[in-house]
Amino acid sequence: MSGVEQAMPIEFSESAAKRVHDLLAEEENKNLKLRVFITGGGCSGFQYGFTFDEKQNADDFKIERNGVALVVDPMSLQYLVGGVVDYEEGLQGARFFVNNPNASTTCGCGASFSV
Repeated sequence: MSGVEQAMPIEFSESAAKRVHDLLAEEENKNLKLRVFITGGGCSGFQYGFTFDEKQNADDFKIERNGVALVVDPMSLQYLVGGVVDYEEGLQGARFFVNNPNASTTCGCGASFSV
C-alpha cells in the first residue's frame, strides 16, 4: 500500500450511522447491519431497499461508522457508486435514503430511480 487512502465507492453519513446505532440499541442486537439494496420496480425502474440483516455475505461491500455497519451486495453496489446513504427527519416523516449521482431521474418520494 502506498499510504494513499482509497476512496469508498459509497458513503455512510453520520446521521444514518447514528440512527442505525439508535435502532440497534433498541433491538439489543449488535450483530445487525443496515443492508442497502436495489430492486427492479418503483415508478422509475429501480427502487432502493433498506433492511436489517445479521448476515454478511463474502462478496458484500461493508462500511463501518460509529460502531455500526452498512452492507451492500455487489449487484446493487454498481448502481450506488458515488452515492451517500443518509437519514433525515422532516415533514414527510423519517427515512433512510440514497443521494445517488447515477440516477438520471428519481420519483417524487425519492424511493425509486432510473439510470
